[in-house]
Amino acid sequence: MNEASGIETRSTQAIEDDDAPVAAADVDDIEDVDEADSEDVDEADSEADDSDDADDSDDASDSAPSGSGKTDLFRESEIAADYVEGLLDILDYDGDIDELVSAGRPMVEVVGGRLNALVGTRGATLEALQELARLAVFRQTGSPSRLLLDVGGYRATRRKELGAIAKNAAEKVKEFGEAVRLEPMSAFERKCVHDVINALAGVESESEGVEPSRRIVVRPTP
Repeated sequence: MNEASGIETRSTQAIEDDDAPVAAADVDDIEDVDEADSEDVDEADSEADDSDDADDSDDASDSAPSGSGKTDLFRESEIAADYVEGLLDILDYDGDIDELVSAGRPMVEVVGGRLNALVGTRGATLEALQELARLAVFRQTGSPSRLLLDVGGYRATRRKELGAIAKNAAEKVKEFGEAVRLEPMSAFERKCVHDVINALAGVESESEGVEPSRRIVVRPTP
């Protein structure tokens, strides 16, 4: 059995940045905001996460909406952008916040200097902030959100890295004829890998395990 390791790695002006860097503990405090309330909507959050983890139906779910559906998605982006702006305000971070709808899902992008603390190790803090933003949307709409939050272009960079990981795994599967298990990944990361594998001939992928150890297995096509 082969193992493949991964590579580690509306525009609104928020409050002006402070010269002093924000301590990591400040970001950790944000992750604890309304923890009790978030437990009440774990099922809703899980439902939104499951839609990120690619299946054969992902291409259909990513089709562009029309009419009121697209308006609803823009509304989700607005709610999330307001929430993220408030977090930046609390942390004294300076960033431009863009709200948009892309590939049939609401998105919020934060661009600015010194934002690495909002990304964290392999995007762990970013994922936590995204869940808080989704929770803010859920509170106002009553529906689970597939909102995607990006900070400093991290997801675009990570997507390229994951593409290389997926292709490397596919090559090993074709060479040795055995399944390759990748390292545990977030729902966003798994979807990126699934998308690449689905476009390649001779291999297929599926997710196994439970969070936070859920991972992708790449196998030869039967």
